[in-house]
Amino acid sequence: MRRILELKKRRNILSKKKIPVGILGATGMVGQRLILLLRKHPWFEVVYLAASEKSAGKSYAEAVAGRWMQKEPVPRAVANLPVYSAEGDIGIAARQAPAIFSAIDDSDKELVKRIDEQHAAVGCRVVSAASPHRSVEDVPMMIPEVNFGHLDMIPVQRGNRGWKTGCIVVKPNCSIQSFVPVLHAWKQFDPLDVF
Repeated sequence: MRRILELKKRRNILSKKKIPVGILGATGMVGQRLILLLRKHPWFEVVYLAASEKSAGKSYAEAVAGRWMQKEPVPRAVANLPVYSAEGDIGIAARQAPAIFSAIDDSDKELVKRIDEQHAAVGCRVVSAASPHRSVEDVPMMIPEVNFGHLDMIPVQRGNRGWKTGCIVVKPNCSIQSFVPVLHAWKQFDPLDVF
């Protein structure tokens, strides 16, 4: 009974105050999708949006006008948020959003890597959808249902880089994130082959 009361108390705390989050690459297709996924999230509230210099300084609705690729309209909660520069307004991100979802197009891998690292260096916890950090030794690639324990790498990452509160966690590519949870569930049956 005591445990149930503790869980209810935590749920009430989360329902009262959401965690402020930001989205890097907010005007692109993945960023737009994140905005829709987070619009009614019980734990997160999108408060910071960043994209390229050509979108910086506009409202989100202006920045995606003629480029919105989703079936549902731009959510009212973000339509009037200002779009900041993902490269230039890193300090603003750190003040507004302790958690960042990075959806930057990774056609320029070094740029994405640098931007994610700069956000982590100023204290943001960055969850990146881009590929440049997937092969970096101290960056956990997470499928929470499968390898939650890999988050134990974060203190090592912070120590290696001199970061106090920031960190980078990446998600795997789309095909891996689709079939690994199923394979993980099948592990208990000792499969001999997967093809």
